[in-house]
Parts: sequence; C-alpha cells; structure tokens
Amino acid sequence: MQTIDKDSSSTILESQSYKQQAQSKKSCREQTSLASNAVYECKGSKFLGFALHSSELDSALGALRAAHPKAVHFVYALRAYQGGQVVERSSDDGEPKGSSGVPVLNVLRGWEMIECGIVVVRYFGGVKLGVGGLVRAYTQAAKLALESAKDLGVIVPYIKCGERAVCVGYGELRAMHYRIKKLGLRVCGEEFEANGVILHIQGDMEALQKLESRF
Repeated sequence: MQTIDKDSSSTILESQSYKQQAQSKKSCREQTSLASNAVYECKGSKFLGFALHSSELDSALGALRAAHPKAVHFVYALRAYQGGQVVERSSDDGEPKGSSGVPVLNVLRGWEMIECGIVVVRYFGGVKLGVGGLVRAYTQAAKLALESAKDLGVIVPYIKCGERAVCVGYGELRAMHYRIKKLGLRVCGEEFEANGVILHIQGDMEALQKLESRF
C-alpha cells in the first residue's frame, strides 16, 4: 500500500448531543434554525442572539435583515478552521468600535468554539448604553445564544479531519474497505489503475494515522 499525502483540513460534525469535555473544541451543526430563544434586554434595547455554523453566516445575515427590518444593528463574529489555522472575523455593524463584534468573538473564544458564528440583532430602545454597557449587552446575548444552542443539542465536538490518497492492490481492496469502515473513515473517491486502486479517504486525523501505521 502506498500513501499519498494531501494537505487538507475540514470539519466533521457528529450527529450526537453535546457533551461537556474539558479543553475540547466544539462546533455548531449546519442548517441550525434561526429561531432564537436568546433574548437579552437592557434599558429598552433588545438583543437577539443566534448561533450557527460558520459556513452559514452570510446567508443568515441576509435572512435576519429581511426578518427584522426595524432592527438597527446586526453584529457578528465567527471562528473557522482554514488552511491549518483558526481564522476569526467580527463586525460592529455601526456600533462604536470594539463595543460589540469583539465581545461576541471573545465569547466564542471562551467556549472554545470552532466552525461557529454568532449574530446578535439589536433593537434600539431609545437609551444609549455607552461602550461599557454595549460590551456587557453583546457579551450576554452571545452567551445566551450558545447556551440555547447547547440546550437544543446543536453544539457538537469539533473533530479535525483530513484526507489521504492510498494506492491499494486489487487483492487488498476488500480488506482495506473493512479497515476503513472499522476506523470510522469514508471513501470519497476511487481511481482504478492497472496495478490497483487509488482510494481517496477522509476522516478524523487520528484514525487516518492509525490506518497508515498498519502498513
């Protein structure tokens, strides 16, 4: 068996309820509902928090702007794994600089979330909160959004994944498929050659390393 390395990272979200694990990173499932149970009120202003998968942020912003035409700010932050490192984005969306987007981002950091975004929609209540008040309000709304997502079971353990291309002789093919399935990996493509088959295998990096170590 010959292994062909590919520098590829992605995310697999397990279909299981969230379990508290110390020092373990977590993510949100894709296609999370935008119905929010996270509402924080302060001096008449309402802050609605929405937690979602990072890949859905742009479409979620459009949907939320359409659903809340009277809201004045759509603050967001996200953390995603790209190119071997964690990439972060945030926006104050017209609020004073540093008063909203970064506090939401800090909540994601504190929860050790990856591949997750939070949008906080603000309805202005007529009273200015000041920078300190805004920091507290957006922080609380973001925390409530993640707590709501946790209660709904849409926060799951984050698993760093990769891809390998493995060349297998025809006589080994059946046994290789058995090992792949046993390790919880999946074949995402096959190339049939004269002397064997090139299998493109995706899954948990630790499982991929176990597969390689046996040959």
